[in-house]
Amino acid sequence: MIPVPDLYHVRQIAAQPTVADVAGEVRRQWLNSSVASAIKRGDRIAVGCGSRGIRHIGLIVKTTVEALKELGAEPFVVAAMGSHGGATPDGQRELLASYQIDAEHLGVPVRTDMGSQEIGTNSWGEPVWWDKNALSADGVVTVSRVKPHTDYRGRYESGILKMTVIGLGKREGASQHHRWGWKGLQQMMVESAKVILDKTRFLGGLAILENANEETAELRVVDRNELLDVEPVLLEKARDLMGKLPFDELDVLVIGEIGKNYSGAGIDPNVVGRLLIEAAPELETNKPKIIRIACLDLSPESHGNGTGVGIADLTTDRCLAAIDPVPLRMNNLTARFLWRSKLPLGFPTDRECIEQAIDTCWQPNLDQVKFAIIPNTLEVAELWVSKALADVARGNGSLDISREARPVPFDGQGNVAQEKLFPHSVRGRRRS
Repeated sequence: MIPVPDLYHVRQIAAQPTVADVAGEVRRQWLNSSVASAIKRGDRIAVGCGSRGIRHIGLIVKTTVEALKELGAEPFVVAAMGSHGGATPDGQRELLASYQIDAEHLGVPVRTDMGSQEIGTNSWGEPVWWDKNALSADGVVTVSRVKPHTDYRGRYESGILKMTVIGLGKREGASQHHRWGWKGLQQMMVESAKVILDKTRFLGGLAILENANEETAELRVVDRNELLDVEPVLLEKARDLMGKLPFDELDVLVIGEIGKNYSGAGIDPNVVGRLLIEAAPELETNKPKIIRIACLDLSPESHGNGTGVGIADLTTDRCLAAIDPVPLRMNNLTARFLWRSKLPLGFPTDRECIEQAIDTCWQPNLDQVKFAIIPNTLEVAELWVSKALADVARGNGSLDISREARPVPFDGQGNVAQEKLFPHSVRGRRRS
């Protein structure tokens, strides 16, 4: 049996901006925006919603719907998630419902049809596609989080613009851009957005920024006329706010759960420092540098989509068994980033997986192994680390480190009791 180091609890304590009254701020943003003046009583307004696990997303969408009704509109929701959910109406409806984005909670129709229509040609000579339900509306707004993308760096990454092009482009729009690889996202996506701004009744979007604790840090309605100028500014804010691992180097990183609710890539490359894209060099600025990554579970919110599992080196048989090949293939063949979803080596238990990560991390001295466990790559404000990393952490004034170490809480089957380590995580809240 390979020894597993005892762990110290580390908490990142830097002050984080937070919106205290999320519903109140959502309402104020919509009612006080220039978008409000473009809506006439009786207008049918489509609200584009995606598949990301955004904190308070159900509340934010519900309040958006209520604000639109207050303006006299007749809102309805349209799925704006490209090919996610297996690129089927039922799959996308199920994804939205898991965030309480459904007729029962919102009191308005939720349309997940996959039909799209070609609306023009961008400067690359490529067709631009848009959701037919959105095209039939008197106006379209979106609700989306602005944050760094998992595949590339550019002026426009994840956010309102991407949702209008890729999300509302349905499977055709997503495939159209991904077929060009990262260049289709970094360079062509904005050209398609210009066509959408010219050809459709898109009015604007609610931008959500989250802090390192994954709480709502800022809400802002961005008008269509300011989108191209404002979103890059919001993106840089989001980049500064996002959660990061507080170490430059690790020998072993154990991730409790991976999943689409934590990152579009399943495992966020911005957090683990691995881009892992075909023929694209790893960015020298990517940190931390990690020798060995192990992931233990796939979140149920992913509905079997194990995208990104290949970013890990090792996993469990349990995680591999949870992967549904239908949404996995659909998402990855559409995205055309295949390396990230190659299946890593699987082991019967968490203990065996973690032991092999330690044994193969190129650091044979256990007391020097830089080892950390996080619940997922979205919630990294708290983590558990070995003594080698705890000693580094003690020199960082923005970190709080426990005085005593504790063993990893393995259960009788040799699996980590993750809820004991991270009771406030998505998994901890789900189980409680």
